[in-house]
Amino acid sequence: VLKLQKAFGWSYDELKMSVAAMAQNGKEAIAAMGVDTPLAILSKTYQPLYNYFKQLFAQVTNPPLDAIREEIVTSTRIYLGSEGNLLKPDENNAKRVKIALPVISNEELFEVKALNKFQVKEFSILYDYSKKTLEKALDELCVKIEDEVKKGVSIIILSDKGVDEKNAYIPALLAVSGVHNHLVRKNLRTHTSLIIESGEPREIHHFACLLGYGATVINPYLVYESIQKLIANKDLNLSYEKAVENFIKASSSGIVKIASKMGVSTLQSYNGSALFECLGLSSKVIDKYFTSTTSRIEGMDLEDFEKELIALHKHAFNDTHKALDSKGIHGFRSAKEEHLIDPLVIFNLQQACRNKDYKSFKKYSALVDEKQVNLRSLMEFDFSEAISIDKVESVESIVKRFRTGAMSYGSISKEAHECLAQAMNKIGAKSNSGEGGEDEERYEIKEGVDKNSAIKQVASGRFGVDLNYLSHAKEIQIKVAQGAKPGEGGQLMGFKVYPWIAKARHSTAGVTLISPPPHHDIYSIEDLAQLIYDLKNANKDAKISVKLVSENGIGTVAAGVAKAGANLILVSGYDGGTGASPRTSIPHAGIPWELGLAETHQTLILNKLRDRVRLETDGKLMNGRDLAIAALLGAEEFGFATAPLIVLGCTMMRVCHLNTCPFGIATQDTELRDRFKGKVDDVINFMYFIAQELREYMARLGFERLDDMIGRVDKLRQKSVQGKAGKLNLDKILKSLPTYNRTAVHFKDYKDNKLEKTIDYRILLPLCKNAVEKKEPIKLSLEVGNQSRTFATMLSSEILKTYGKDALDEDSIHIKAIGNAGNSFGAFLLKGIKLEIIGDSNDYLGKGLSGGKIIAKISNEATFSPEENIIAGNACLYGATEGEVYLDGIAGERFCVRNSGALAVVLGTGVHGCEYMTGGLVVVLGDVGANFAAGMSGGVVYIFGRHNEAHVNTELVDIKDLNAKDEKELKAVIEKHIAYTDSKKAKDILEKFDKKDFFKVMPRDYEKMLKMLDLCKNEKDPNLAAFLKITQK
Repeated sequence: VLKLQKAFGWSYDELKMSVAAMAQNGKEAIAAMGVDTPLAILSKTYQPLYNYFKQLFAQVTNPPLDAIREEIVTSTRIYLGSEGNLLKPDENNAKRVKIALPVISNEELFEVKALNKFQVKEFSILYDYSKKTLEKALDELCVKIEDEVKKGVSIIILSDKGVDEKNAYIPALLAVSGVHNHLVRKNLRTHTSLIIESGEPREIHHFACLLGYGATVINPYLVYESIQKLIANKDLNLSYEKAVENFIKASSSGIVKIASKMGVSTLQSYNGSALFECLGLSSKVIDKYFTSTTSRIEGMDLEDFEKELIALHKHAFNDTHKALDSKGIHGFRSAKEEHLIDPLVIFNLQQACRNKDYKSFKKYSALVDEKQVNLRSLMEFDFSEAISIDKVESVESIVKRFRTGAMSYGSISKEAHECLAQAMNKIGAKSNSGEGGEDEERYEIKEGVDKNSAIKQVASGRFGVDLNYLSHAKEIQIKVAQGAKPGEGGQLMGFKVYPWIAKARHSTAGVTLISPPPHHDIYSIEDLAQLIYDLKNANKDAKISVKLVSENGIGTVAAGVAKAGANLILVSGYDGGTGASPRTSIPHAGIPWELGLAETHQTLILNKLRDRVRLETDGKLMNGRDLAIAALLGAEEFGFATAPLIVLGCTMMRVCHLNTCPFGIATQDTELRDRFKGKVDDVINFMYFIAQELREYMARLGFERLDDMIGRVDKLRQKSVQGKAGKLNLDKILKSLPTYNRTAVHFKDYKDNKLEKTIDYRILLPLCKNAVEKKEPIKLSLEVGNQSRTFATMLSSEILKTYGKDALDEDSIHIKAIGNAGNSFGAFLLKGIKLEIIGDSNDYLGKGLSGGKIIAKISNEATFSPEENIIAGNACLYGATEGEVYLDGIAGERFCVRNSGALAVVLGTGVHGCEYMTGGLVVVLGDVGANFAAGMSGGVVYIFGRHNEAHVNTELVDIKDLNAKDEKELKAVIEKHIAYTDSKKAKDILEKFDKKDFFKVMPRDYEKMLKMLDLCKNEKDPNLAAFLKITQK
C-alpha cells in the first residue's frame, strides 16, 4: 500500500486530513486561514493534474444553490450504459444501470464487472514509459476504446491497477478527459459510460474533476486499501464497512456541494460539464484533452508533466523510507512545500510593527518578495521614469485607501475585532465588521475612542443586520462571495457562538450558524440592484460596495454590478483567509486576484463604466510591491486581513475553527482571550509601513499621485524565469487596451441614485416631521403602485439617525397604502411605524424588519378568498430582527427566511418557509410548502393542519403537540391578527379552536438551551452558564 501511495503522489497530510477524517466522521474536514502555498504551476514539487484546475462558481446571476438545507432539489443518482437516441426514444433507452452515488465501493465495481446484459470492457491505463511517451499511450488508448464502442461496448472501465517499476500510469484525470473528448469528437460519447478504477484520486476535488471531465462513476481502490491499513494500525476506530460508507457519503456530499456552486442540482447534469478553469497547462494540452476549458495563462506541455510524473514514479519505487512524507500542504513544514507566510516572515513582521522599526519591515518585505508563490511574483516593473520621493502623495493620504478584511465578530474575538477598528479609525482608513453584526455599544465614540467598524457587511445570513447597524456605516458591503470558499455560505461552529456573539447575531448561543450560499433576495442583477437600492434608502450617506471573487467572467458580472448602482467593487483573490471552510474549497475554488482584477478593470473600461465605480482588491496583500502591482492592474483601494492578524499576534496555527487560538485572536474562550497582546499602534505601524513602501515604488515608477497610477499596466512586464513557470504567459493580465478613452481609466464620480424622487423623500418625511419632533401621532393614507419600492425605509432611517431607534411610541406613524406595493415594502421598518397595505405586495416585504409593524389585507370590495390567494411575494421578512407582521393571505417562497425576532402571522406559505430561522414566532393558519423549517435553529412556529407535518424538514427541529402555555400564546396571536386584518379564516379557526388541529415546530438545540437556561436561572450569568454546560460537556 505504501509503495502505491507514493507512486500516486499521496502525502501524509492528505491521508490524515482527507481520507482518515472523512472515513471517521462521514463529512469533509474543516480548515482555516486560507492558502499561501504556490499555484501548482509555480510549485517546485510534483503536483497532481487536479491541482491545475480551479472550480467555477456562480455569483449574482443564477446563483449557487443551497445543497445543505435544500437537499430536496439535488440528486446523486447516475446511470451506466448507452443513452440511446434521445430523438427516437424506445425501450432500449431505459436499459441502463442505476447507481445511487458516484463514488462506488470495490463490491459495487465487482457487480458492474459481472453484469451479463451489458457489454462491459476493462482497459488498462498503464504504459511502459521506457518504450512510449505519455501522449502516445493515451492516443493509442483512445483509438482502442473508439473501436470497442463501435462494436457495442456500453460500459468502459479504465483501470490503473498493476502499477510497478516498469509500468507507470496515465493520470486518471488525463485518461478520463482524453477518452471523453475523443469520443465526443467521434460522436460516440452517449453510446457508453466511463468508470475510472484508480489509486490516484483521494480528495473531493479529485472526484469532482473526474466527474466534470467525463467519468460516470469512480472507484478509488487505494483509498479503501488505505482505510484498511489505518484500521489495522488503530488510527481509525470503526469497522472497515462503516469507514468506507462514511468516506463515500462525505465524498458524494462534497461533490454535490461543488456542483451546487454553479447552481447545478443533479450529478447527471454535472457529468462532463467541465465547470473548471485551468491555471498552468498549455493551450495545446487543453484543446486536445480538456476541450473548451478556459485557460488564460498557458503553461506546461504534456512532455513537461510527464517528466515530473516519471520522476515521482522512479522515486516511489526507489524510496526506502517506511512512511508517507508530510509535504506541508496546509500548514508550514520545514524544507517542504513553500509557504508565503513562514515563521521567519511572521517573526520579522511582528518585530517591525511592535518596535516601529521600518528596517525590520523592509527585511520582512524582502523575504516575501523572494518567494515565487503567486502570479505577481512573475512580474517586474519599468523603473525608467523615476522621480523624487518628496513629490509623492503622503502616507497619511494613501492609508485612507486601506481597509481591513471582513472578519466577523464571532470568528475573531471582541479584543481583536475592536483593535482593528480603532486602528483604522485613527488613521482615517476603514475596518470591516464582517458578517456577524456588531455590539451596539461600539457605535458611539466614548472618551475619544472610536470602535465602530466603518464598513458594515451584509451577507446571505443577515446576521446582526438591522436598521441601527446599517445607519452607523460609512460603507455597506454586500458579500456575494468569499475568496476562501466562493459559492458557499459562511459557518461559525456552535462552540464559538457564546452568548455575546448570539446577541450580536440575533441567534441562539451554542448553535452552529451557517449562512446560505446565495442571498435569497439576489437571483439576478436586477435583484442586486434592488438590494443596493434598499441599502441606499436605509443609509443614504453610505457608499455601497459589492464583494466578488476572482474567476473567469467576473468582468461581465462587475459590469452588471456597476449598472446596478454599486459605488465600489471588491475583487477578492482565491487565497484570502477564513475562520472556517471545507478544506478542499480553500485551494481549489476561485483564482488569483491578478486575473480577476485585470479582467474587471478592462471590462469596465470597454463598457464605459470604469469612472463611476472604485475598484478594491484583497487576498494575501503583504507589502508595498503587492499594492503597486494591484494599483497598476486597476485597484484604487486595498484590503488586508491575514497580515494585520499576524501583527496582532497570529502565528498561523490554523485552529481558528476550533476556538483554541493560543493568542486570543480567533477564539471566544475568555481564558484564551486574556492572552491577547495586540495593540492598536502595532496595526497603525503596519499600515504606515506598507504605505511608505508603496510611496517608494511610486517614486521609482514616476507617479506623484496614486490616481495617476491606476491601470497603468504599461509599467509592468513579465519576468523571465526558469522551470515550468517560464512557460506561463501573462499577456492577458498585462494587456493595455489600445482603444479606450484614457480619461476614464479610473474612478471619477459616483452615479446619482436619485433618492430625492422616492415617495419617502417627497411625501413621507415632510408629513411625518411633526410626529417625531412634537410626539404627535399621525395617520396617512395614499395610493401606491409597484414602482413604490422600499416604502418607508428612508423615513425609518432618517428618524433613527436624528432621534434614535426608540424615538417613536407604538404606532406613532400609521400609514395606509392602497394598491400594489413594490418590492421591499417596509424594509428595515423602524419601531413605532405601522404600515397597512390594502391590496397586495411584491417580494421582500418586511426585509430586515427592525421593530415596525406591517399589516396586509385585501380590499373590502375584493370577491376572492384571501386563504386561496397570494398577498405577498417571496422572501418576506428576510433577516427580520424585531416587529410584527400580519398577512391575511398566502406568502410566497422562503417566508421568514433567517427571521431572528419578528412575530408573523400568515394564511399559508410557499416552499422553504422559515428556512434558517433563529428567533421569533411564526403562526401559519394554512398550508406550508415543502422543506419547511430547513436549517431552523431558533424561534417557534405554530402550524394549522396536521397534514402539513409531512412538509417539515425535521433535520434540526421536532414536531410537537401544543401544551396549555402554547395554546394560550397561540390564541392571543390569532386574536391580534383578527384585530388588525378582520380575517375570516382566523375567526373561523378561533371559533372552532382545537389545539389538536395545530402542531408546534421546535428546534432541538433551541429547546435544549431554553431548558438549560431555566436550570441556570439562579447563576450569576445564566446565559454563559447554560452555554458552557451545553458546549463543554
